[in-house]
Amino acid sequence: MEPGRRAVRLAMLATRFYSVGLLCALLHNAIMIGGDWLGLHYVASSFLSFAIVVPVGYWLHSSWTFPGAQRGAMPFARYSITMALNLPLSIAGMYLLVDLVGLGVPLAAPAVTVMLAAFNLVGGRWALRARRAQSTRQT
Repeated sequence: MEPGRRAVRLAMLATRFYSVGLLCALLHNAIMIGGDWLGLHYVASSFLSFAIVVPVGYWLHSSWTFPGAQRGAMPFARYSITMALNLPLSIAGMYLLVDLVGLGVPLAAPAVTVMLAAFNLVGGRWALRARRAQSTRQT
């Protein structure tokens, strides 16, 4: 693939990824802040957010961000595992910012979300790798 075409394709992928990521981040932060408002501890809100945001993110990424991505139980499992790695990182970040630094959840949750964005791009790309083209070569 020529460099200019590759750059356009990469820019399109990044735009789609971060658009879905922004939607998922907004949903996650709404759940975290709403949970705090309802008196839930940020750990409980984190698990609730995971249960809601992971299926939404998988559906959007596998159907729009990564055209031609594998879909099904195994890619969803890979995606869930990748996102599950976010959970302890997110809780650790929240602990650091809320309990040690003293920020409120409405500031800490978006800050942690931004910190995890690069990890999510790499992990999401791995989890939703494209289907292999069927070989037309005769053996």
